[in-house]
Order: sequence, then C-alpha cells, then structure tokens
Amino acid sequence: MSLRPRWAALPVVLVAVFMTTLDFFVANVAVPSIRADLRPGDAAIQFVIAGYGLAYAAGLIVSGRLGDLHGPRRLFTAGLALFTLASAACGGAPDATTLVLARVAQGAAAALLAPQVLTLIGALFPGADRARAFGWYGTVVGLAGISGQVVGGLLVAADPLGLGWRACFLVNVPIGLAALALTGRLVPRVPGAGARTGLDLAGAALVAAGLMGVVLPLVQGRAEGWPQWTWPCLGGAALTLAAFVRRQRRLAAAGREPLLDLEVFGEKGFAAGLAAVALLFGTSAGLSFVLALYLQDGLGLGPLAAGAVCTALNLGFFLASPRSARVPRVVGPLALLLGLGLLYHAGDSPYLVAFALLVAGAGMGLVMSPLLSSVLASVRREHAGAAAGVLGTVQETGGVLGGTVTGAIFFGSLDGGWHAATRAALLVLVVGALGVLAHSALRPRRAVPAPAMSLKPNR
Repeated sequence: MSLRPRWAALPVVLVAVFMTTLDFFVANVAVPSIRADLRPGDAAIQFVIAGYGLAYAAGLIVSGRLGDLHGPRRLFTAGLALFTLASAACGGAPDATTLVLARVAQGAAAALLAPQVLTLIGALFPGADRARAFGWYGTVVGLAGISGQVVGGLLVAADPLGLGWRACFLVNVPIGLAALALTGRLVPRVPGAGARTGLDLAGAALVAAGLMGVVLPLVQGRAEGWPQWTWPCLGGAALTLAAFVRRQRRLAAAGREPLLDLEVFGEKGFAAGLAAVALLFGTSAGLSFVLALYLQDGLGLGPLAAGAVCTALNLGFFLASPRSARVPRVVGPLALLLGLGLLYHAGDSPYLVAFALLVAGAGMGLVMSPLLSSVLASVRREHAGAAAGVLGTVQETGGVLGGTVTGAIFFGSLDGGWHAATRAALLVLVVGALGVLAHSALRPRRAVPAPAMSLKPNR
C-alpha cells in the first residue's frame, strides 16, 4: 500500500484521539451548569468526571486483546460508534444517574479506541514515518488539551439552540458520525495477531476489577480525605491483580492463549519504556494538580487568568511535538527539567510561571511522541494489541499515581506556606523528569522497528 493512503487515514484515526482527550476537559467546565440544571448530589457530580476515567482505565487491556482477536480497524469502528452514541446519551440525559451511566459508557468507548489508535499508527507507518505519525498524535493531544476548557467554556456561554451544558457532549455527535463515514473508506484493514482462542472472560473481569480497585480509591480517596474504605479497596485490588497474573501464567502453561501475554514484558526495552511513560504522565498530572491550587489559592488569580497561565503548558507541547523527530532525544527531558527549575524560582509572577510552563510543555512535547513510538516499536506484531493496551493503562494509572503522590507531598508541606508546598511538590516532579532523562540517555540509539504489517483491501 502506498504512503499517500496511509497518511489519508491518519486524520480519521486522530479524530478519535482528539474527541476522547477533549472530553476529559469539557466535562470539568460543564460541571457548574450540570449542577444547576440536574441538581445532582456531590457523589453523582464527582462520578460525572471520575466515571469516565475509571471505565477508561479498566477497559484498556481488554480492548487491546479484542484488537488482537478481531483486528484494530473493526474495534476502532465499534469504539467510535459507541463513543458517538454515548455522547448523544450524555447530551440528552434527563437526570444525573443517566448522565453518570452515559459518561461510564463514554469512558468504555474511549478505552476501546485508544489501543486501536496506537496499533493502527504502528502498523500503517513503518520506520521513520512512524515517528512523524506519532508526532502528529502528540500534537493532537496537545491541541485537545489547549482547546478543551476553552471549547467547553465557549459552548456553555454561547448556549447554541438553548442546549447549555449539553452542547459540550453533543458536539461530538456530528464529528463522530463524519469520522465513522470516512473510516470504511480511508482506514485500511489491519489483521489481528491471529489468536487461536477467544476472550478470557474471567481474566477480563479480574483485570477490570483490579484496575478499578486501584484507580477509584486514588481518585475519590484523595478528594474525600482518605476515608477508611480506600485502604481495603487498594489491598483487594492488589490481590485481584495478583490473581489475574497467576491466571495468565496458568493459561499460557496449559497452551491456551491468555488475555494478556506476559511475554510482552520480556520484549527488549518494553518494561523500561513503560516505566518512563509512567514517570512522564505522572509528572504531567502532578504538575497540573499543583498548578490548579497554587495559581488560584496561592497567587489569588481568578479562574480565567489561571486558565490562561496554564494554557502555556499545552501551547509549549503543541508547538514542540511536531518537531520531536528532528531533535536529539535527550533535549525533551532536559527542557522539561529546565521548565520545572524555572517554575521553582518563578515566585509570585504569573508571567514567569507562564514562561516556565511554556518551556516545560515543550519538553513534554519533544519527549512524548518518540517515547511512545519506541515502546511500541520494541514489540513483535503478535504482541501489538497487548502492548497498546498495557501502554494505555500505564498512561492512565501513572497519571493518577503522579497526581496522588504529588498532592500528598503538597498538602503535607502546606504548613510552611504556598511557596514551600509548591516547591516540595516540584522536587517530586523533578525526580520523575530525571527518570525520563535517564531512559532517554540509556536506551539504544535506534529502536528496532516492528515488522511492517500486511494491509488487506477494505471490504
């Protein structure tokens, strides 16, 4: 297949990335209007946000396996259709319970999409083109991050057709329908890994329950002051995930195909790459958490001014990401460290904070795309779906863990004042950035590319 049709498929695939990333942000903007309209309780309004992330984290490994079984394009199409339908359900929700359920369905659909996007990009673009394609992937993530709260705010303020907050979700419907119409024409069919058996339902239940048991207490526990239920939940999650690992090993030993082939962790460079991904996303989430508190409560900025300062982080990411393939790989982590150092010394000046965030965001943009590309390039084709599912899970849980650890350090140091608490949290983020730098400096100079996949004509 020539390169031109491959590149024509990329915008269709990246539409899904944009929509699913955007929905992390627009829901935050819509919360006050949702509260005024539907009168939900505090728990319900929290799950409008958390339900999306929980379903997303719990479903990634399962959806990676489904991509191996049925092919990534088929699962991509199903995920896109479900996300569009769930967005319509969110926009038409008559009460808070329906909205929460629709948000969970949105998160499940996003989980179905995410590994397929990574697998399709890895399959469609071999060699140097893969780095360029992942550069565009990073650019779209940055663009969605920049525009998410702005788009949500504009939609709520403009109140098109009197829809209010519902427009934040309904805007996905025409975009999703257009992407669905183009998927069959422009996205080639990539074969799955040729699995011999079906989905391990017991394993799917174990890994979903285990991941939810990790993410739920970390998200809700911090917001509720770490109530007693969080610790048994984390302990039960550890036992559940251990049972999942034992089951996968037992299936493999019996000659049956597990939900997650643990051999993927033996692929050279994969485990180390996952650690770097967790550190990068943990650093990003921790930084966002600290900024939200420091700018408004510490510096006394209003929500609009604080949002404008935070936009510098996403702007740096957006500007730098397309250039990531053309710079030495250590430049990104070094720029991230420089930005964190500038932020450490920025003091009370919002302008210095914005400049520091611009530098840090550029560092993240330079490091993310090559890192994701190298992690996926380190695995064989038969492990592509499993690797993509694990990679997405690590991104999500790494972000949650990063925000939780950083938040604990921040609040633990707050007796010394806002500056002391912010600097203590930044030191934790510097440790994470140093880990990313170490990985960039020590990994082999050129990742071994995964074998190009044969592409079959569209049906």
